[in-house]
Amino acid sequence: MKTWHELRRFPLAVRLLLVNQFGVNTGFYLLVPYLATHLGENLGLSAAVVGLVLGVRNLSQQGLFLIGGSAADRLGARGVIIAGCALRTLGFALFALGDGLPVLLAASVLSGLAGALFNPAVRAYLTQEAGERKAEAFALFNVFATAGALIGPLLGGALLLADFRTCALTAAGIFAVLTVAQALVLPARKAEPSTHSVLTDWREVVGNRTFLAFAVAMVGLFTLESQLYLLLPDGVRRATGWDGAAGLVFLVGTLANLALQLRITRSLKARGSRARWIAAGLALTGLAFLPPAAVADAPPGGWLDAVPVLVGALLLYVGLMVATPFVMELIPDFGRPGLTGTYFGIFYVVSGVAAAVGNTAVGWAMDTGERGGSGWLPWVCCALFGLASAAGVAWLHRRGTLPGSPVPAPAAPAEQRSTA
Repeated sequence: MKTWHELRRFPLAVRLLLVNQFGVNTGFYLLVPYLATHLGENLGLSAAVVGLVLGVRNLSQQGLFLIGGSAADRLGARGVIIAGCALRTLGFALFALGDGLPVLLAASVLSGLAGALFNPAVRAYLTQEAGERKAEAFALFNVFATAGALIGPLLGGALLLADFRTCALTAAGIFAVLTVAQALVLPARKAEPSTHSVLTDWREVVGNRTFLAFAVAMVGLFTLESQLYLLLPDGVRRATGWDGAAGLVFLVGTLANLALQLRITRSLKARGSRARWIAAGLALTGLAFLPPAAVADAPPGGWLDAVPVLVGALLLYVGLMVATPFVMELIPDFGRPGLTGTYFGIFYVVSGVAAAVGNTAVGWAMDTGERGGSGWLPWVCCALFGLASAAGVAWLHRRGTLPGSPVPAPAAPAEQRSTA
């Protein structure tokens, strides 16, 4: 009830963006988790071609975040959000209606470009509309996103009982409804005219070394969040021998998110700096992988062995709940307001590349651990990622380089210290 009460306190634009994110994640996870199976089993494509189609979608999104962020700054976030949702509608419809490789690649490019457009634009718009309550707005954003990520796969699995086309058309329909709703309800905000070229804006952001260091430090956040779809479901399936047990990971996280996210953010916001809680959240995401590591090499024990994995999933979700709203609140403060979208765009490019490297390392650890009988290896690897990221943010905070961090007092001269 507190979540809904808090939601009503925000302007209409913020409420629409939060509901929009629920719809975006519902539509996305309704389709994408089942896309590889459709391409391989229903269409009979080779594993290499399936990897190409999926890779093109991911590359189109990760590689073009910068374009979406700059477009939001220069053209206005509202139009970019609407354009992104419209392109996602078209892309998902093509997945439903086409089975040739050119059509599938076009669908991948369009759906990836859509995410590159509306992801930084939504965050930039939310930053502008939320005012001094950005942390609470991003906390609610996380709640709605997590709920959509749970509902989407469940709805997709039910629709697949008909066929994949029904699933894809439903996803496209969700994005079509979102597009119309945004066009009708989302208030237009005129973008401030820029006196600089796009390249000058990019050089300004890339030249902010503290911001780039912070983005790289977030490798732990994004790498470990990805394990909600890889390592943790694999761990609970191995423990129970039941494929459906993977859904428990998302159920635990969604229930915790709905119950705790807003309370955690509001409580921590009043009790310390943002960087402090980002570091604490990252440390907790790393420690979350130690309980599963303790039983990784134990003989399968059924549901009893699943308990440490689910405890780890819960701790990971709590760590994300602690860190994520403050990360989103902090990013715009690295630069001037006219570059908010660009900062979000470059942040997702840098952290996306870093997370890709991190996920590759986790995958290597999974393969190596399985071959060598060291099931604990990927879990410990993830723990190290989280703790290293926490140490990186804490170091930047101690140096006083992050926005809002206290600047350390200069050291006293040697002769003053000797006479003190």
